[in-house]
Parts: sequence; structure tokens; C-alpha cells
Amino acid sequence: MEAEGVLRYPIIAVNDAKTKHFFDNRYGTGQSTIDGILRATNVLLAGKNFVVAGYGWCGRGLAMRAHGMGANVIITEVDPLKALEAVMDGYRVMPMAEAARVGDIFVSVTGDKHVFRKEHFQKMKDGAILANSGHFNVEIDIPALESLSKRKRRIREHVEEYTLKTGRRLFLLGEGRLVNLAAAEGHPAAVMDMSFANQALTAEYLKKSGTKLKPKVYSVPEKIDKDVARLKLRSMGVKIDRLTPEQKRYLASWQEGT
Repeated sequence: MEAEGVLRYPIIAVNDAKTKHFFDNRYGTGQSTIDGILRATNVLLAGKNFVVAGYGWCGRGLAMRAHGMGANVIITEVDPLKALEAVMDGYRVMPMAEAARVGDIFVSVTGDKHVFRKEHFQKMKDGAILANSGHFNVEIDIPALESLSKRKRRIREHVEEYTLKTGRRLFLLGEGRLVNLAAAEGHPAAVMDMSFANQALTAEYLKKSGTKLKPKVYSVPEKIDKDVARLKLRSMGVKIDRLTPEQKRYLASWQEGT
């Protein structure tokens, strides 16, 4: 809207705050997604090929948790930098067309549409589980899945079995909606508190300074981001060091160090 000149007032992108996506996305989505999958299916993750579509902060958190429970994690990506990070973090990286053949559990955390689609469903093994934890229910192309199926039935709460015309069965969790909300309780309060603190403090900032801002999209002020981190540490009983005046001068100087 800003680019097209139709934004009428300033917006602060709270979702991009470091104390939001580094924590809420990584630790909140990572844990609550696993929680949703296990509540819905009670599947054993150890030994399974667990495909994570997207290696942003949600994908990293999910991959970390799945790996910690013994799954063989496979990452699919379109961004070469994120794909390289996933490789360096010790995960297998491959195109979705290849992952579709070997995966047991598939979770999309991209924020885009039709990440799992017809050509992938046609390659998936019997009993594969499909879930979304990134966006609306468009991440999984459900109309395409239905077009390939001869029967659909609900076999337990939050689990729908699609029997393909080939006889293979695919299981869709939470109707393709966010599985951590549809089949579980979302993020724990202990990580959402930082997101809500950002929202409250940026609303206060807009109240005080909004009239001076142009109708554009702004980042959360760094001071607010760091204040939220300090408040979180204090609530956890954690103390940290401060730079000495000498250290501050050294870091700011071109005359010493590199």
C-alpha cells in the first residue's frame, strides 16, 4: 500500500521486531506446531522423514524441535541463502518434488500459497501427513487434493483422510489451517509476552510521535526492541554485563582495533 501511494497513516511492522520473530516465531511456532501435530495424530516422530517447507524463523524453530525428537529433517527452500544455512545447520535440503517422494510428515511454514500441490500429492507415499503452520489454509492446495481423491472422511478430531484414486491415503491436519491453533493452543504465554509488549509500546510510541510520521511502514524503534529484551531478561531473573566507557570508545574508534 505504501508503494502504491494508498497508505493513509503510518504503520509499524511489529512482526519484524527482533524480539518478535527471533523468539515468537522460532520458539513459539516451533514448539506449538509439534504440539498440534502430536495432539492430532499421536504419531511417533523419531525416525520419520519430517519435511519442513521454508527455513525462515518459523521453519528453523520447527526443524530444531523435530530434530530434537529424533526425526530426520528435510528442508525445502527457494532462497539460496536460507537453503545454505539449512545445509550448514546439518539438514538435508532438496526440491519439494524430491522431498514429496520420501517424506512422512510435511509442514509448510512459508506464508505463500500452494506450497504442497497436485504434482507433490501424486508422489507422496501412502500415509503421509500434511500440515500448515505458516499462513492461511492456502499453503496446501486443498482443491487439488480433493480433485485427486475418490473419498474423504474424518477419522479423528483434526484429521481428515483423503483416499486418492490410486488407493494411497494422505492425512490433512486441521483442515489445512494453522495446526498449532486448530489442533493445539498456540504459542505459550511465556513467549507471546514479548510480542504483546512490542505491540503495546509501539502503540504508545505512535500516540506520542505519530503526527510527525509520514504514511509509511516503519520498523519498531531499536530502543523499544531492546527495552522489551531487557524486561524479558529481568522477568526471568537474568542479569547481563554493560560495556565500560573504555570498551565503548574502542568499538567506536577507527584508531584502534580493526
